Amino acid sequence: MGNALIGPMRPNFLILTPACVLLGIATAFGSGAALDPVIIVLILAGALMAHTSVNALNEYHDFKSGLDLVTEATPFSGGTKSLPENPDKAHWALITGLTCLVLITVIGIYFLMIRGLWLLPVGLLGIIIIYTYTPLITRSPVLCLIAPGLGFGPLMVMGTDFMLTGHYSWTAFTASLVPFFLVNDLLLLNQFPDVEADRQFGRDHLLIRIGRPSGAVVYNVFLVLAYVSIIAGYILNVLPWGALFGLATVIIAVPLMRGVVRYADNIPGLLPFMVKNVLINISTPMLVAAGIFLSTWISS
Repeated sequence: MGNALIGPMRPNFLILTPACVLLGIATAFGSGAALDPVIIVLILAGALMAHTSVNALNEYHDFKSGLDLVTEATPFSGGTKSLPENPDKAHWALITGLTCLVLITVIGIYFLMIRGLWLLPVGLLGIIIIYTYTPLITRSPVLCLIAPGLGFGPLMVMGTDFMLTGHYSWTAFTASLVPFFLVNDLLLLNQFPDVEADRQFGRDHLLIRIGRPSGAVVYNVFLVLAYVSIIAGYILNVLPWGALFGLATVIIAVPLMRGVVRYADNIPGLLPFMVKNVLINISTPMLVAAGIFLSTWISS
């Protein structure tokens, strides 16, 4: 029962959520907002439930469609295999996903009451992405490419900033472009091992359309754009100098880009670079956030 309940939540992947929330907290702090710990806990709880919901619903849909039965699991793709191992407990994944979705809605209504209706577009779009990701979004190459980054980038970072400040800012938007490009890349690279199985079960993402080698080029373009966002934000005086700390992960990104191109059609050879991809996704937003905190503290 434990594995059937916890497995679909994919707890090992949830660490990405605090990294993105931290970036939104940092941009709010940089704008002079008071950081209410109760509000922060509610934001983090809502964000974690959103991530848990999309994970659990994805596991449920992939099991019911039969996709999880034919994918070859890696540490980053192919599902957790929790439901194929416990088929009679599959309904718990659905219950988990929908329960988290309801709780997110309740938290969202609370923030609408204290921050106003301008938060509504972010909340509604987030709920739509969570609920439709597996059954609909994975069948559109463009939407499947950008939906993950949209959820963890602009929606999560700008949403966090708005819930702390009560307004949107160019600083939060620019900072959110970092996880936007990185998380899109995270899901894109994680699709490399599953191309054949995904095609068989009706998915229609970018790799199915253009193939892995061309997908590797798109991956590299997005990775470069993540760093360009940081540099452009600093040059345009939208991000403080501390945000440049995020450029430290370039030392990992350069060999990662080469490896993705070289091993695009060699999944065993690609696996070590998928590890580096996860590391960049978590560490880069955290470094940008730490830099914003530091530069704000020094200048105050």
